[in-house]
Amino acid sequence: MHELDNGPRPLPLQSGFSVGTAYRVLGCFNPSETSDAYYILASDRDEIWFICNRYVRVVALDASHKGVRYPLDLSLHH
Repeated sequence: MHELDNGPRPLPLQSGFSVGTAYRVLGCFNPSETSDAYYILASDRDEIWFICNRYVRVVALDASHKGVRYPLDLSLHH
């Protein structure tokens, strides 16, 4: 999880998401009045969030893992 300096409020890292964790996309919502899609994620507090597609990045595709959160090894990144 990474926050943009001028990102929309509330800021995810101050509202139930954690650095070092990847979150499974639970679904997608595309309102007709916008070209943006919103991915549905569950925070560490088990709250449902709609996150704009502009702020979602792919970490892995793993059909065998059924959890909604994936711990990341941040020591691999520089």
